[in-house]
Amino acid sequence: MTTAWDPSKPILEIEHLSISFFTRLREIPAVMDFSCKVMPGESMGLVGESGCGKSTVALAVMRDLGKNGRIVAGSIKFKGRELVKMDDEELRGIRGSEIAMIYQEPMASLNPAMKIGAQLAEVPMIHQGMGKEEAWKLARQIVADVRLPDPDRILNAFPHQLSGGQQQRIVIAMALMSKPALLILDEPTTALDVTVEAGIVDLVKDLGHKYGTSMLFISHNLGLIMDVCDRLCVMYSGEAVETGNVVQVFDEMRHPYTQALFRSIPLPGADKNTRPLISIPGNFPLPHERPQGCNFGPRCDYFEKGRCDAADIPMSDIPKGDRHASRCLKWAEIDWNAPPAARVVKQKSPIGRVVLKMEDLKKYYSISSGAFGGGTAKVVKANETLSFEAHEGETLAIVGESGCGKSTFAKVLMGLETATSGSIMLFDENVQSTPIQKRNVDTVSSVQMVFQNPFDTLNPSMNVGRQIIRALEVFHYGKSDEERTNRMLELLDVVKLPRAFADRMPRQLSGGQKQRVGIARAFAGGAKVVVADEPVSALDVSVQAAVTDLLMDIQRENKTTLLFISHDLSIVRYLSDRVLVMYLGHVVETGTTDQVFNPPYHPYTEALLSAVPVADTKVIRKRIVLEGDIPSAVNPPPGCPFQTRCRWKSQVPNGLCDREMPPVRNLAEGHQIKCHLSDDILAQMEPVIKMAAE
Repeated sequence: MTTAWDPSKPILEIEHLSISFFTRLREIPAVMDFSCKVMPGESMGLVGESGCGKSTVALAVMRDLGKNGRIVAGSIKFKGRELVKMDDEELRGIRGSEIAMIYQEPMASLNPAMKIGAQLAEVPMIHQGMGKEEAWKLARQIVADVRLPDPDRILNAFPHQLSGGQQQRIVIAMALMSKPALLILDEPTTALDVTVEAGIVDLVKDLGHKYGTSMLFISHNLGLIMDVCDRLCVMYSGEAVETGNVVQVFDEMRHPYTQALFRSIPLPGADKNTRPLISIPGNFPLPHERPQGCNFGPRCDYFEKGRCDAADIPMSDIPKGDRHASRCLKWAEIDWNAPPAARVVKQKSPIGRVVLKMEDLKKYYSISSGAFGGGTAKVVKANETLSFEAHEGETLAIVGESGCGKSTFAKVLMGLETATSGSIMLFDENVQSTPIQKRNVDTVSSVQMVFQNPFDTLNPSMNVGRQIIRALEVFHYGKSDEERTNRMLELLDVVKLPRAFADRMPRQLSGGQKQRVGIARAFAGGAKVVVADEPVSALDVSVQAAVTDLLMDIQRENKTTLLFISHDLSIVRYLSDRVLVMYLGHVVETGTTDQVFNPPYHPYTEALLSAVPVADTKVIRKRIVLEGDIPSAVNPPPGCPFQTRCRWKSQVPNGLCDREMPPVRNLAEGHQIKCHLSDDILAQMEPVIKMAAE
């Protein structure tokens, strides 16, 4: 018989938890001496880089560590009951009903062959023995709770008929069907657009309050943690290094790793020339190569030999803190307000002549409506009358949600697709209808691409040096193998990788190192225009800082034109000279970074900016959550493409937005907007992001 749980006690209490994975060769410690408490109704954030043990802790709470994972020490108490000692029968009674988990990839959690309603109703029928009719009624109510339009249609749909954001809402609804006491969310918004993410974050917070659910929220995004959580725990290499309430840790951090994380993310005020980001030196240690003493020691600015590496370091309580603790021997000796010593002010690279000019570019795809190629043909308008120019030495950012046409435009520029109409002038050559197979070597080498996922772009069976030399051979560089080998070693120097890495295989490299190899390969032929398609979104924040810094250094030296495709507006604000905002194939706003990030905005730009989580307690953000998903390019709305989601639409008389495509207007020199709003209304727009008065 279980004793009643006292609601004044922690709902989840983890004490001195250690988890190892056992291989044939060795025991690999994944988590060491981890402790945290989650009180009823509280949301706790777990933050850290990939491989630090965040998800392992979550899986340990679910007791789902697989065959090789084992809890080797410590305890996990849920409502006062010891989870570590529970048998499978007891765990089945808790999993899904009292503790639920939401994973990163929604499609992996849904059965593709079952309708949504049946999948949702299954939860209370299995866990609570609820009748079918009552379970469907509850499913309909929770689908409405997670703000999905037309619940009856959703319940009768299959997962593939929903967008990514809708699928993630269904997974959240499924987790809430049995009203769990603890909800674990593992990077629940990573795969989603920033506007959809904003809606999901608001939803999670509201539902937490409505159902009184406690949360363990895992993320590498500090801004998101600030939006959702009351408390946070920063993890590094298997250990908790700092814990406390969110505002206290953000404003009064007491661990060098937490400080280093904040210095490597682009907060408002960061600038690539005057206030560049500072990446964390060195690399994250592998689990079986951790140093003596402090795990962060080899990368720490305050490291003291003989003291920091003498013995394991315990967590120390910070006086006057709200359960604030740090795993640092020197926290009381460090001047936390001192400016960083490592920051180097860079020269702004001069902007030169126009090297790329697009005029009225259109890209349409023809698709059949039948399952096997029959039926009537439909047209997907991926890019509509795209016009812009890019200059030598300039960073032009292209932003927008998934499906807005960013990557299609990149493929057309690269020659992987040919445009339907319009012109692309690259230097003095029109390459609009020339596929890559027919482009000359000079044209191919002068336009190169850095891809989003470094794991998919390297040949796993070829060493790093050979992959770069192969690119040099394709671009006809050098007269001999020796010349090409020397150039390959120089390129490794340029991307700040040791020359010894030439002999390494891709599997021996971290994500950031692989992306550097991709950049070295892109610049092998002396590229003049580089299209960087979300080049840092798959990387940890500290690695992002190093890779963006590297791109900027190469740009300054080679006067490269960088087309930076991204949905992360904080990195865009930091990097770009000019910004192009796309929506459903149209350019809706273009201008310098300062023009686009300050009012007046296009209503879509305003919503994008308000959706970006900012990890700064001094920033006040106006919250604008867009209703609905981006419309289909097969069946775009009449009139303005954004009118179905625009909050300013009622300010335009005579239903003009529903009927007519807005004209492109000049608001200031170089600042264009595609919108029907009058100048008077645009002038009334307020900043979305502003600093709180000191």
